[in-house]
Amino acid sequence: MNDRLKKALDQVRAEEELKQKTKEYVFQKTKGCKRTKKAGFRIFLPAAACMLLLFLGGYWLYFTPTAEISIDINPSIELAVNRFDRVISIGGWNEDGKELAGSLDVWNLEYTEAVNRVLENEEVAALLSNDGILTIAVVGDDKAQREQILSGVQACTAGEKNAYCYSANPEEVETAHELGLSYGKYRAFLELQELDPSITAEEVRNMPMREIRDMIQSFTDSENDDAGTGDGYGGTRGTGKGRGQQNRYGRGL
Repeated sequence: MNDRLKKALDQVRAEEELKQKTKEYVFQKTKGCKRTKKAGFRIFLPAAACMLLLFLGGYWLYFTPTAEISIDINPSIELAVNRFDRVISIGGWNEDGKELAGSLDVWNLEYTEAVNRVLENEEVAALLSNDGILTIAVVGDDKAQREQILSGVQACTAGEKNAYCYSANPEEVETAHELGLSYGKYRAFLELQELDPSITAEEVRNMPMREIRDMIQSFTDSENDDAGTGDGYGGTRGTGKGRGQQNRYGRGL
């Protein structure tokens, strides 16, 4: 009787020891697996960080403008170009310009293709065919890119008799934008203002380039002829919102 009881108790203790050892074994294995997975995840962290930096860096490089193409005829628009010569935005600087910018799909186009689309626009083409004057200014800090774009733009306008292309520095463009003008309009405005100091940026903002040039020519001719004491182009400019008065070119001012 005592022997059988002793054997039974020994068997129970053996089973308990086996269970405990089994638990310890399983725990050690499970813990080891968790450490391995955690270590494996950490290995991928540097690679993920590098991919994120590459993505952000690429985004920054692509969507940072490095040059601008200012186009003026009456619609005044500007194309922002990135370092890869792709158009990343278009904006208008007067009412006609905003309307034109909204109608053109030039995003991500190579700049020469974008300029050609502007020239092929129905309104722009009509103005050019009616002796309109087109000016295109290329602006940018990178001289090599600026000259390259200028050359490309000149090739686009080679068939237009009244198209004038030139380059400009960013500082002048900032001043133009502060006055609410595209660079092309600003440059013409300065020339006109030398002849008539009373002219304002607001007055020339929505004028066609042809009208501004005709006014400049009229002042120049008047000075050369030493004629009269008027304003040089046979009329006065209205300054009210009604713009009821007209100059001799028939445009309400």
